[in-house]
Order: sequence, then C-alpha cells, then structure tokens
Amino acid sequence: MKIKNIWKPALVLLLAMVLWEMATKLFQVEIWVLPAPSIIAKEMFVVFPAFLPHILATIKLVLVGFTSAIVLGIIVATMLHIFPTAREIVMPFLVISQNIPTIVLAPLLMIWFGLGDFPKYLIIATTAFFPIAIATLDGFSQTNREYMHYMQMMGATRKQTFFKLQLPNAIPSIFSGIKIAATYSVMTAVVAEWLGAQKGIGVFMTLAASSYRTPRVFVAIVITIILSLIFFALFLALEKWFTRWQRNEGIQ
Repeated sequence: MKIKNIWKPALVLLLAMVLWEMATKLFQVEIWVLPAPSIIAKEMFVVFPAFLPHILATIKLVLVGFTSAIVLGIIVATMLHIFPTAREIVMPFLVISQNIPTIVLAPLLMIWFGLGDFPKYLIIATTAFFPIAIATLDGFSQTNREYMHYMQMMGATRKQTFFKLQLPNAIPSIFSGIKIAATYSVMTAVVAEWLGAQKGIGVFMTLAASSYRTPRVFVAIVITIILSLIFFALFLALEKWFTRWQRNEGIQ
C-alpha cells in the first residue's frame, strides 16, 4: 500500500482520537466507563512487560491454527478442483458449516478435547479454512480458457497444466483468501481464549474486564488490531513477492 493511500485514513483516525480525547475531558467521563486515548497509551507502556507473554501466547495460537488452515484450505480446494464430482458433493456441506458460528462449537470442542490449546487450534483453523478454500477454488476457475486450450494443443499433461498454468494463475486469489482469513484468525484466537486459557490476549482482557480496568481492556483491543494488521501486511508483502516471481518466470 502506497503512502498516498495511507495518509487520508491516518488523518481521519488522528482526528477521531483528538475528538475522543476532548470529549472525555469535556464531559468528565469516568475512566472505567471510557478512558481517553492518552490514558490508554500510558497504560499500554505500563503493562506491556506483563502483557508480552499473553501476546506471544496468542501469536502461537494464530500461527499454528492459521498455518493449518492455509495448508488444508489449499489442499482441499485442489482436490475439489481436480475432482468435480467431489466438489458437487462437498461444497454444500462447506457452505452449511459456515452458517454455524465456529465459536458456538467451542464449548463442545472443549468437552471433547479438554481445555488445552488443541481445541483452540481447531477453532482458528475452522474459521480461516473456508475463505482460503473458496478463494483458491475461484482462482482455479478463473484460468483463461484460451491458455488452457493452448496447453492442450502443446501436448501438456493435466499435471503440467495445473502446476504451470492454473496454480500460478490462482496465486492472487489464494492470497486474497489468506489475507481475509488472517484478520479472522487473530480475532478468533482472542475469543477462543475467553473460554479457558492460562495466557493470551483474551485472558488478559477477561481479567481486566472483571476488575473494571477498562484502559487495559482497550490496550488488549488495540494490540489485537495491531496483530491483525501485521498479519495482513505480512501476507500482502508475500503476495507481491510471489506475483513478482510469477511475472519474472513468465518473462523468462
């Protein structure tokens, strides 16, 4: 994202922070109800050393669950693309599964697998799986038919056509799904931690809320947003690298 595309939303955000600060001072809003941005920033610096282990615990959950979703999403989408009959059978169940909020299944997963990290990995992976799988399938289906015909005329095998044409063509769509799923994963990890964990942003947030330390709740919210943006930016950079590599391969 270019700087010229960032400054406008950044300016709006800064203006909102200023108005928020002024409103809390003008109306003398209690800190436990709505703390000013300056108080939240101060609280962040104060609690950060104690907060860091919670952040790292959440990052671990996201990395494991999200990585699993990427691998499974691409593999399942590839299988459904290669076998159209399987796609016709499986797709309705995938769509139905998305109408059930994953977090609703969380208590059941906790009963089945206990209060460890594994059920949280499942919750995150399940949430992130669908957008990745659907985006990957869309990417495969958008392959130029003329190029497909050309590959057939050149005597390319189905395997060669997939790896040389369809998969590279699907890379932008795959990353679109991954970027969407990345933001979901962080939020889902935090919510999953509410259901039971020893460490994590969700645990920190719950403890802060139970003691009416609202500034700390906002600190947890801000860190969650920052982590989501970091994951999004990371995969945006990877997307640019992969598409650059793809263009270079095409030139060669």
